[in-house]
Amino acid sequence: MSLVDLIARADERGLAASGLACLDRCVPLLGGDDEVLRPLWSSLADGGADGDAWGERLAKARAELDCADPSADTVPGLGPDPAPGSGSGAETETEAAVSDEDRAAALARRMLATAPGDPCASALRAWADACSAAALQIHRLLDVAADGDGPLVAAERRRQVAVLELLAGRGAGGLRPALEVSTEGRRVLRAVVSRRARGRS
Repeated sequence: MSLVDLIARADERGLAASGLACLDRCVPLLGGDDEVLRPLWSSLADGGADGDAWGERLAKARAELDCADPSADTVPGLGPDPAPGSGSGAETETEAAVSDEDRAAALARRMLATAPGDPCASALRAWADACSAAALQIHRLLDVAADGDGPLVAAERRRQVAVLELLAGRGAGGLRPALEVSTEGRRVLRAVVSRRARGRS
C-alpha cells in the first residue's frame, strides 16, 4: 500500500504517531536532545492524542525547542506551503543565500509549531500529511543526490511506511517498534547533519 493510502486509512493514534515520528527523526535540526519528544510518545501509549496529556506535553516540547509560533518562521525560500513545486521557480539573491540546513530546520520547526494541540481526526490527518511531505523534503535537501529520491529520501519514505503499517497492524502495540524505527532514522540524520557541519569547517 502506498504512503498516501496508509495516511488516508490511519486512525487517530496512527496519524499522531506518523506525524510525531517524522518530527522525531528531525530533532537534530532543532538542537534538541533525543528524549525531548519522548513524553509525547508516552501520551500516545497512555490514551492517544485526544487526552489532556498530549496538549500539555506538546506545549512543553515547543517551549524546550522554542517553536511556539509557526508564523515566526520566515526563512527565505519557504512560503506557507512547504510542498515541493509550490513556488514560482524564481529564486531571489536572498533566497539563494539561505543554506539547505536552514531550510530543513525551518521545515522541522514548522512541523512542531503546527501540531494540533487539541486534535481531532481531520486535524491529525492534515498534520500527518504535512509532516510526511516536510520530512521527505528535509531529507531531499540534505541528500547527497542532486535530483530525485536519493538514498536519504528513499530510506525516509520506507520509515514512514513502516511506522504506519506497524500502527495499522498492531494498534497501541505498534508504538514501541515505531519509536525504534524513528530512533534509527534520527541517528542517521544526526550523522548527516554532523558530517555536513564538519565539511563547512
